[in-house]
Amino acid sequence: MANLILYSKPGCHLCEGLQTKLEQLRSLEIDLEVRDITKRDDWFQAFQYEIPLLYKLEQKDATAAAIETPLPRPAPRLSVEQLERFLQKYL
Repeated sequence: MANLILYSKPGCHLCEGLQTKLEQLRSLEIDLEVRDITKRDDWFQAFQYEIPLLYKLEQKDATAAAIETPLPRPAPRLSVEQLERFLQKYL
């Protein structure tokens, strides 16, 4: 199972569209965490002009901190099937 983080904010139609498509994936098992950038100032400052952003969360071992790796931005017009193929390259 892949752990993904979606940096988003309320009212962002691109964010909402990507989240909806991610929730409809069938051939990939993902655990999706949606992070609202308006909840933390550091997230807002870092991502306010970049959302939606996808990161892969990797836990190397039980004692190490998790590592967030940015994924390329998927095109907003991808279908669910195209998004699955896109993500298969990186997960």
